[in-house]
Amino acid sequence: MALVVDALQATVGASEPWPDDVLLYQQYKVEQITLPDCAQCLAVEAFLRMCGLRFNVKCKTNAEEMSPSGKVPFIQAGQYLVSEFDPVVFFVGTKGFSLSRQMSDSERSEMRAYMSMLENILGNAELYMAWLNPEIANEVTKPRYGCSYPWPLNWLLAWRKQRAVKARLTANDWASKSVEEVSEEVHTCCLALSEKLDKKKYFFGDNPTELDALVYGHLYTLLTTKLPGGPFTSVIREFHNLGDFCKRVDSAYFSD
Repeated sequence: MALVVDALQATVGASEPWPDDVLLYQQYKVEQITLPDCAQCLAVEAFLRMCGLRFNVKCKTNAEEMSPSGKVPFIQAGQYLVSEFDPVVFFVGTKGFSLSRQMSDSERSEMRAYMSMLENILGNAELYMAWLNPEIANEVTKPRYGCSYPWPLNWLLAWRKQRAVKARLTANDWASKSVEEVSEEVHTCCLALSEKLDKKKYFFGDNPTELDALVYGHLYTLLTTKLPGGPFTSVIREFHNLGDFCKRVDSAYFSD
């Protein structure tokens, strides 16, 4: 339902120019944001920067509750609230901004396939490690998720979120995987990305696309977030061109 609302808002807002006071809402990164949310927030921020759009990041402890879909990040553009990566990309597209406009239909289809792979593998792997790995869940994720609430609400909300994530991962057969199996899934995904990127500047040539923003959000988060054991960092670092890609995007769009 939230996606339908986002799409309707995007259609209604298409006749209006990009506002000067757009806000990108997310939680506080150091104290509060979890691994999966950090990847999504960074991907959306990278996409907006790649489009050259004006916006300011607004950190709120209750950003998840403020979001129309219950997920972060979300943007406030005038009277419209649009949450999550794909709806934000669609909304921005209605304003005339697109990173893939010059691509052929076959290239766009290929790009969407890689983006789907990213969410199905890296997205699920991040959820698994953040919420189903006992050490990371208890030492990092739960304290961050509930830090802005008093006891016992902080414990109850973290428990409810963990239960919801477990149900989602159970439905797609991820909850029963071992850490080694999840790491192998991440390796397979990175191998496919590395082969696609090869020696190119970006995945489809000299200019970034939505895929580049999404890959950067996931990989940069996994490479820089300190977690007990750091199970994915060594996997990603096997692929030097992916590490160089993250450094290239960071230098080009986040040097400020």
